[in-house]
Amino acid sequence: MKLTIYTDGGSRGNPGPAAYGFVVYENEKIIFKKGEYLGIQTNNYAEYMAVIAAFEWVKKHKGEDVSLNLFCDSLLVASQLTGKYKVKNESIKQLVKKAKALESFFSDVTYTHVLRAHNKEADRMVNKALDEKL
Repeated sequence: MKLTIYTDGGSRGNPGPAAYGFVVYENEKIIFKKGEYLGIQTNNYAEYMAVIAAFEWVKKHKGEDVSLNLFCDSLLVASQLTGKYKVKNESIKQLVKKAKALESFFSDVTYTHVLRAHNKEADRMVNKALDEKL
């Protein structure tokens, strides 16, 4: 099975009130979407939590024999998860470690950076979670 995931995270202030959002597609149809408020966090933390939450959802609901194409509008996250950029921040290192541990359950995972204009539904989930909380 092949799934496509779009993730986004954001904070209003950095750090500030933060949330993540993700959208899961199967055969170009949305099968699940979620946004969740995270409290006061950084933008990078929120971006990583979106990836982790998406992986956890797929593992729980679709199993492990899944190929994932993950798209995010954070160049930093896409580049760190592919190993192109080093991770220097200790708290982010822990999130990368968790994401990579979850990644290992799936048959294949690709990471692609996309412009914000191509990530509208995940962005909408972030803003919805923030608006509902604030």
